[in-house]
Amino acid sequence: MTTALRSAASSGAPSSGSGGRPSTVTARDLARATATRQRRGARFKLWAGTVCTALVVLPVALARVLPLPGADAQDLSERRLPPLSDGHLFGTDQLGRDLLSRVLHGGQVSLTVGILAVLVSGVIGIAAGAAAGFFGGWADTVVSRLLEAQLALPLLMMLLLVVALFGPSVTVITCVIAVAQWPEVARLTRSLVLVEREKPYVAAARVLGLRGWSVLGRHVIPNVVRPASLVVLLLLAQAVLLESALSFLGAGPQRPFATWGRIISDGQDYITTSWWLVTLPGLVIALLVVGVNLIGDGLRDRTRTTRLPRGARTPRGARAGKGV
Repeated sequence: MTTALRSAASSGAPSSGSGGRPSTVTARDLARATATRQRRGARFKLWAGTVCTALVVLPVALARVLPLPGADAQDLSERRLPPLSDGHLFGTDQLGRDLLSRVLHGGQVSLTVGILAVLVSGVIGIAAGAAAGFFGGWADTVVSRLLEAQLALPLLMMLLLVVALFGPSVTVITCVIAVAQWPEVARLTRSLVLVEREKPYVAAARVLGLRGWSVLGRHVIPNVVRPASLVVLLLLAQAVLLESALSFLGAGPQRPFATWGRIISDGQDYITTSWWLVTLPGLVIALLVVGVNLIGDGLRDRTRTTRLPRGARTPRGARAGKGV
């Protein structure tokens, strides 16, 4: 028996630990397992998403500290300079303004609107979805009908209508995007709460004398906040795209705010001669959206994968093709 264990250890196969018998599962089998591949994919998504998001968010956050020209400083003698020109990494626009400075300062407005919108929509969606799923009855009916009514309306047309009625201010656009996005959070929260309310700890809390709102706020909502927050994170990319679309159509924050959508709208007339006026701001938006989506997908995959037991993890030596 000792000889068998030594031979199993030298071949890189982990022992099962029960009865002293060597396990038939080798390190290569563990490396090829679906859960292992999913963990590696989740780590790669998180790493790539963090890099893409940081490449956009950090320069935008430090825009007022970086040695850049003013976002509205015009110099007609330097109109439409190409990228990598002297002192202009992204070139200049049709009025001689530094394009990198405008993109970074415009990103502060776009990200502020997006972050505030997803926070408000997350609070509204979690509260409404949790009440509908936990109490049911008339609360579920009212929330469900509101969800169906809002999802039946064209999103962009509804946003344009509300902005036209109340004016294109930062506050109005933030509230409009938040109201437009809360149904997705509410639908997920409702489904999660429907599962949670049938679990034994909810029945035990009711037996102990806790009221419905107390059970919902102290026990149920903390268990559904984490998966619901992943959807809120994914909605950040959608909020930035919605704000950029409104600004491109002229319904976004008005001047002097230089948002990403307005920068692209101002440069669309020169796309055949000065491609960087549209391409570079569009690439910044695409990089942020891809990064946020990768982070959200990576976090979601990490919560779905089941971890292997400690004794079944792949040894470092086995990964290199060596014995343990």
